[in-house]
Amino acid sequence: MNVNPILPGFHPDPSICRVGDDYYLVTSSFEYFPGVPIFHSTDLIGWEQIGNVLDRPTQLNVTPGLASASTGIFAPTLRHHDGRFWLITTNFADVRRGHLIVQATDPAGAWTDPVHTGGATVGIDPDLAWDENGTCHLTWCFPGQIMQAAVDPESGKLLSEPRGLWSGTGLAHPEDPHLFRRDGWWYLVIAEGGTEHPVQSTGHADLVELPGGEWAMVHLGVRPRGTFPKFHVNGRESFLTGITWADGWPVVVEDRFPVPVRDNSFTDEFPTPTLHPRWISPGTDPRTFTRHRAGGGVALAAGRAPDAGQAKHLLAVRAQDPQWQATAVIPEGDAGLTIRIDDAHWVATERRGDVLTARTVLGPLDQTLATTTGISPSEALAVHAVTHADAASFRAGPDQLELGHLSDGEFRLLATVDGRYLSTEVAGGFTGRVVGVEAIGADATLSRFEYQAR
Repeated sequence: MNVNPILPGFHPDPSICRVGDDYYLVTSSFEYFPGVPIFHSTDLIGWEQIGNVLDRPTQLNVTPGLASASTGIFAPTLRHHDGRFWLITTNFADVRRGHLIVQATDPAGAWTDPVHTGGATVGIDPDLAWDENGTCHLTWCFPGQIMQAAVDPESGKLLSEPRGLWSGTGLAHPEDPHLFRRDGWWYLVIAEGGTEHPVQSTGHADLVELPGGEWAMVHLGVRPRGTFPKFHVNGRESFLTGITWADGWPVVVEDRFPVPVRDNSFTDEFPTPTLHPRWISPGTDPRTFTRHRAGGGVALAAGRAPDAGQAKHLLAVRAQDPQWQATAVIPEGDAGLTIRIDDAHWVATERRGDVLTARTVLGPLDQTLATTTGISPSEALAVHAVTHADAASFRAGPDQLELGHLSDGEFRLLATVDGRYLSTEVAGGFTGRVVGVEAIGADATLSRFEYQAR
């Protein structure tokens, strides 16, 4: 089976559609802004992020703080119908308003403000499918039951009473329905239970027909590491597999699409006023606290106070590899380079004046691990995620998080944290690690950020 994801890192709940020879894919984003990253591919293997569907406050209501962790945008569905792209999803922060629907003619351009499916039973994981008469069917998950109703996608108004379709086979959490039509039959695909493969927790599958009549399936999964019990840290990722049909039923062909290891390394010196769509922030639009500087770099408005634990203005990207390193050059102001699951599970290298501190927040514990002085603003802050070298250990977590800085281009270690404490098994929730920079106390300047797979 494919053990390499097509979208590594925190990219869960993939939904896919094809328009001619082009494929488009979206994933969940939870409390992060902008929401619902959208990707394009022509071969199902290589994907480029072309934007974010929900990139305006009028489209997306999310808030910072621990109470908002793993709320926000749950599993979206992306479809193309009658010349337009349609996306439906649930914002858990506004779940009682119903599911939200947006549309666009250009998936990389501006999407409409949402309409809501008022009247739908409260639930998550909505899907849209049109029948041969043009009727649009909304299918979604209500706890323990898959529901369906006809809907006007332009207004969000339900056109029929919701009805229960299926409660699954009896496994845990029947969810993420997708409805497909093939050879005169309708197929309802849902996620249930879990697995024991190297890629675990597979689910939230979406199917797509290729131009030549073959079929493929995208789905989420996690890659646990370490010794028993294993831990996953980069969240739920998106994977690809093949589908064949036998007696009218879909059968998974695990090795149809070999997926190579993807190089996720990048360097950003912020040369233009527009942030790359990879940049996100928990509960806050990053454009509200960043400003492009002439000649390159980005000014960061004052973030959290020095003794605060809750991120306020964290400019972050998703961690995507088993091993990686990130560095940040901050020539002006006090700032921290943070690895984060949520506001109760993060570690950081913080520089205030010429003092460098390694800090960890784990639940109610907020601890300074080490401190050094004489740090110049020209010295980059640095954090590493390093796989355990001692594979024979019975107590190995998924990795070690190394906190430090660069001096004359060499990494200087300040402190090490066991990576299990920044795993989903410890923190809970639906997201994965992000790594980013936040100004501390007052404004700061970020001139260069580098993420390097190792």
